[in-house]
Amino acid sequence: MNISSFTSLFKKKRQELSVPDTILIKKLTNLSKQSDLLVFKDVNIYHHTSTYNIPLIVLDTKRGLYLFETREWTYDELKNATIQRAQNQNSSEETLAFDKRQNIIRQKFNELTHSDGVPIFNYLLMENLNADEYQHLDDSFKELLPLEKIIFSDYKEDDIFKKLQDATPEKEELYSKDEILTTLLVQYGIFDLNNKLHFCTKEQISFIDRALKTITYLNGVGASGKSSVLLLKSIVELIKNPSLKIIIIKPTVLACDILKKKLLDLIEHAIIEIDLTSIEIITPLELLNIHQLKLGREKLTSISIDSKLMKKSFDIADILICDDATLYDESFLSYLKHIQKKSKLLLVNSTNDSDFYFSTNFKENHKKVSFYKTNPHAKALHLISNLLKKDDTILLVSNTLSAEKLKDDLFKFIVNEPHNLDSSLQLINQKEHKITFCSYSDINEFQTNHIILMDLCFTSINEIEYALNLSDISTHILYEEDCQEIKQLRNKYEQNTQE
Repeated sequence: MNISSFTSLFKKKRQELSVPDTILIKKLTNLSKQSDLLVFKDVNIYHHTSTYNIPLIVLDTKRGLYLFETREWTYDELKNATIQRAQNQNSSEETLAFDKRQNIIRQKFNELTHSDGVPIFNYLLMENLNADEYQHLDDSFKELLPLEKIIFSDYKEDDIFKKLQDATPEKEELYSKDEILTTLLVQYGIFDLNNKLHFCTKEQISFIDRALKTITYLNGVGASGKSSVLLLKSIVELIKNPSLKIIIIKPTVLACDILKKKLLDLIEHAIIEIDLTSIEIITPLELLNIHQLKLGREKLTSISIDSKLMKKSFDIADILICDDATLYDESFLSYLKHIQKKSKLLLVNSTNDSDFYFSTNFKENHKKVSFYKTNPHAKALHLISNLLKKDDTILLVSNTLSAEKLKDDLFKFIVNEPHNLDSSLQLINQKEHKITFCSYSDINEFQTNHIILMDLCFTSINEIEYALNLSDISTHILYEEDCQEIKQLRNKYEQNTQE
């Protein structure tokens, strides 16, 4: 066997993209469960308009990134081989040269962090070659494929771990796991309220990567990142197929605008180029009126589904996503299923069984929920007065009458006049205030430091549950008399924080 160049050697079996679970890969995966190593198979790096596949990558936050390629060469295939470096072969310091992957990774880090990022080390997984057989190969082979860069078939997990650790000493100055992974794999990066990026959970990654069915159901606990992951899913689907049309439905104009801003932030961070007009974020009423216009009918002023809308087909999008499905009447959800018969429909937080479920509440351990059985009006004034001293934002959710009474009294002793949130207005028309008043129907996608909830006994449990997850620091539930909704919430959330 004569191998003429190092490049051709590495490009053998290049068609392999999806990596099978070989014995060595299983050992690496098991090793990650017993250490701080993070293993990712068959992932894509998105950069501008290009996609680069990485068959296998491992992250050690104290050392760097390890890139792997699997080879099934046997000793019989290699024992008589001699190889030489191709003239145009680029090698990088202390690593093998695997195509352009290192350069792409460094470009990504340079454009996002203005640095080369973390060290990168390349390895071959020799599935059918053991360490003893390697010693009998030609010296030319050993020169270009050094011993320290090969994981042999007879290696145990401890042998693999030691070889990876020997690549370089531990360094404390590397970036955090979230910083590294959200820079490299932007399709799995979520912004929090403080504009800090977090890497997706395994549940979220599974949803982003897997194909949608004709009707797909995504459910999850509150504050589990569903809305942000919907955007990531939309971006990935559009990268795979730029001709797609995607529509996301949110309850209010303001909620749509907030989600549009999140979408722009994600794309700006990712440094990817997609046609933003291919992702529309609209209200249910806007969707219905597009259909009405197609039928030559007058615009609706409220959500109303009649027999004509249910009879006529309407191919409005390739993927239609309805967020917060529990906030809509069943008639509207039936309408969505009707118009998407030929395309994909994704219903989020519906009452149906889940195809995907997000189980992690990211705010659960960072805030407290307090219950006060008292005079709600007096307690609200007291809470607002104390919370304003912390210079935080406060959202008070109640019916209109309670809000008006509170505004009158607050005006007498606070500098910042309360602001009424109007969800029918776009984000650009909403002014920032320390205190915001709104109804339960207006709060979709809104975020705040502290939230005060009143008039719960006249509100649906779905709206209350949604409101409970809007605050980052604390939630205060005020009520004068017990009711079924209060009992449900106390059983689920109550802490020893009553005053």
